[in-house]
Amino acid sequence: MFAKILIANRGEIACRAMRTAKKMGIPTVAVYSDADQASLHTRTADEAVRIGAAASAESYLSIDKIIQACKDTGADAVYPGYGFLSENSAFAKALEENNITFIGPGQHAIECMGDKITSKKLAIEAGVNCVPGHTDIISDADHAVKISSGIGYPVMLKASAGGGGKGMRVAYNDAECREGFERASNEAKSSFGDDRIFIEKFIEKPRHIEIQVLADKHGNTLYLNERECSIQRRHQKVIEEAPSPFLDEATRKAMGEQSCALAQAVDYHSAGTVEFIVDADRNFYFLEMNTRLQVEHPVTEMITGLDLIEEMILIAAGEKIQHKQSDIGINGWSMEARVYAENPFREFLPSTGRVTRYVEPVEPPHVRIDSGVFEGGEVSIYYDPMISKLITWGEDRNTAIDRMHSALDQYQIDGVTTNIPFLSALFSDDSFRAGDFSTHFIEQNYPEGFHRKEASATEKLHQHVAAVVTRFLLRKRAAAISGTMRPVDPVSTLELVVIDQDQQIPFTVTQQGDTLFELQTQSTTLSVETNWKPAMAVFNAKINDQDVTFQWKRTFTGYQISNSSQIAELQVMSPRAAAKFHLMPLRKEVDTSSMLLSPMPGLLIDVMVKEGDTVSAGDSLAIVEAMKMENVLKAERAGTIAKIVAAPGSTLDVDEKILEFEIS
Repeated sequence: MFAKILIANRGEIACRAMRTAKKMGIPTVAVYSDADQASLHTRTADEAVRIGAAASAESYLSIDKIIQACKDTGADAVYPGYGFLSENSAFAKALEENNITFIGPGQHAIECMGDKITSKKLAIEAGVNCVPGHTDIISDADHAVKISSGIGYPVMLKASAGGGGKGMRVAYNDAECREGFERASNEAKSSFGDDRIFIEKFIEKPRHIEIQVLADKHGNTLYLNERECSIQRRHQKVIEEAPSPFLDEATRKAMGEQSCALAQAVDYHSAGTVEFIVDADRNFYFLEMNTRLQVEHPVTEMITGLDLIEEMILIAAGEKIQHKQSDIGINGWSMEARVYAENPFREFLPSTGRVTRYVEPVEPPHVRIDSGVFEGGEVSIYYDPMISKLITWGEDRNTAIDRMHSALDQYQIDGVTTNIPFLSALFSDDSFRAGDFSTHFIEQNYPEGFHRKEASATEKLHQHVAAVVTRFLLRKRAAAISGTMRPVDPVSTLELVVIDQDQQIPFTVTQQGDTLFELQTQSTTLSVETNWKPAMAVFNAKINDQDVTFQWKRTFTGYQISNSSQIAELQVMSPRAAAKFHLMPLRKEVDTSSMLLSPMPGLLIDVMVKEGDTVSAGDSLAIVEAMKMENVLKAERAGTIAKIVAAPGSTLDVDEKILEFEIS
């Protein structure tokens, strides 16, 4: 077995690999950039080595620096995770030349399968069903348009060395093809150092289903069932589950056996994933093979009981797989949600900054979190915005979904904005719960972007109850402090008024026991049972025997009551104070309608207009790069460019001014 493993990655996957290595009794080495000096993965490892500046090209993509870190620490094996150098054959070769074991497949398999163009050619030669397309190199945008016209729109432009949804664009016409080629090429070069693009037919209403394979150096190959990854946004997976609610046993077996045959054809050894597009009739087409572990591997682990990283380490050390295909069953159902630092209400733009509060929901073995952040840590502009992967298990699919809802409600993350409200909405969708969806689910259900649904009358009432009970208990605690107020009797009654925007709702609260309360409104009486105490950030209660969970926090003037679906800014005061509330001045909003502001922290790549230009709604104005993605900012209305404030190459903060214009 290995003496020491260097983890050539960062974030949650680095921490995840370190947990397995520790379980196996193997010391670990972390590598870090200047941006990650205080990150969780550097704290989790037994040793940590600085390898360069924040830019990936100067740190996590530097083969020489990682090999030198191995030599300096005595690491005799490298685990690559995903992204960065995980599918780089030159990296595997360099490690081999330095007598360092690569915990992954051999160089030949990486070269064959890691490149999407080469892998598709090999799959065709092997008789695997493939999506129609053009696998040769696309030279420029004109070439891309010519090829796309021949295949027939819509088409998918994909980075040959891509992954994680980067370097991918769908085009429905020549104009979209030209712009998509430029964006995909730039993102591919920035993320992978390789700007090659290929094109294939875009199959509408597809499902994205992948097979996890495991192969050793002794000729043993297994498939570990499938994962459904169809819930995607901009080709980036958002929700994954295992098994798929769509496959039948015959299709599962056929896909699994074909995946194993493909792995054997390239002498594959390690964990890998063969991805397929599956149409409505369960016809499946080879998409690509990822010669690494996938982000979504935990759902496979949850239903099989295997530790895939442990299996990879054992295989790399020359061990035989100790399982047979007949041993691999399906135990229950597992869901995974990718929690990102992004604002779903502002077109999912990245959110960066310090994580001021971070509390994970804990309910093992039904809830698992693979995280790379901690309270007080930073979410940087330089890397992927993933905070964690939230995984739940249930005896059946609905139970796994219900547990996911509960976990999302209790997940506390402050300091950065997250996509948790969006995740909650997806898991609540009737079509999703029924298993009726495709890879177009998000764009079809949210064509105008994501907006929080208006709270129902019952949801609003529950929010008000949470605010009233917590205000009652806070006042009772204050009364118990010597010298502050007259002591309150064990059974006490208090009149309070909730102010919710322009509404005032009176309540009478009576405490009937340590955890039992009766609330009366003008129209109803409510029984509330809760063990909430001041300083608790989560309010769990039964309201008329219905379980509710809210996150609770003070604001400057009142309380914020929220869960993964809803949020309310409320004030609670005495009837006398509420009667005079209308006299308080309102805060004036700043008019920014004549400015283009950066919606995220990032690098200003280009300003596409000049002073004096006339623009129409929808015209492209600037490009801001953040977390490896290029974001085109467009005009919301017609106008004339009055002043360019920021120059290309500038580093922007969120809401920093880029230009000013006069509205037509």
